[in-house]
Amino acid sequence: MAFSIPGFDLDRFVRDTLAEDLGEGLPGGGHDVTSESVIPAEARFQGVMDSRDAIVVAGLPVAEAFFRALDPAMEIEILAEEGAQVPAGTDLMRLSGNARAMLTAERSALNTVQHLSGIATMVREYVTAMDNAACTLLDTRKTIPGLRHLEKYATRMGGAANHRMGLWDAAMIKDNHVLVAGSVGEAVRRAVDAGVKEIICEVDRLDQIEPALAAGATRLLLDNMAPDMLREAVGIVAGRVPTEASGGINLQTIKAKAATGVDYVSVGRLTQSAPAADIGLDFTPL
Repeated sequence: MAFSIPGFDLDRFVRDTLAEDLGEGLPGGGHDVTSESVIPAEARFQGVMDSRDAIVVAGLPVAEAFFRALDPAMEIEILAEEGAQVPAGTDLMRLSGNARAMLTAERSALNTVQHLSGIATMVREYVTAMDNAACTLLDTRKTIPGLRHLEKYATRMGGAANHRMGLWDAAMIKDNHVLVAGSVGEAVRRAVDAGVKEIICEVDRLDQIEPALAAGATRLLLDNMAPDMLREAVGIVAGRVPTEASGGINLQTIKAKAATGVDYVSVGRLTQSAPAADIGLDFTPL
């Protein structure tokens, strides 16, 4: 089955990423000067991509697309499933084909798999630390520009769910919106009057909950609340809309916040600060 993410153009991503690395459009650019000068055009390599640490796998089909873009006949075998948790030393991909193509695509392919697997690995750590099947971990819009679809794909591979994909699929009323509207209730009412179906309203005080609900909020984002306050807020909401805890959440605090009864916990650093996974690619001449 072909790799596909709604809204993401894999061919364009591969084309643009390789063009950036090759310097297309720049004086003297458009080629891999090292490989072309050192490696014979007919040379062939075999290679193995492997994990150097325990990781959650994400992005191997994207890596495959980089290699196939430069050598459509390359023999590629993906050895690990997306979303699989694998130990250090696991072979992830085996490939055989044109040596120049492998070397030219190598960095783009590895960068992508390292970044996406790093996100998926961190997400799995948060899911494990949360230890609460009744609460769902969410990502946020804190993504690297141009990589949102891939990064949110990686969070899904790690076991989280996606929050808003962008500014278009739900209203998110925050303090600056409230500042202009004059109150939480008025901000929500304006979104309702505009015909918005999904309205998430951020509240950081308990007295904002009832006005937001009365105006028509469909989810409450309980921002920067300590566990005791979160528990009280969940009691006030009493199941009328889903609740989400956000702010000040890390591996040490997520379990206590999830245990307050909120439906969701959102963590920005899943995409904003995940370290790259340690993944290597070793070649052997054929």
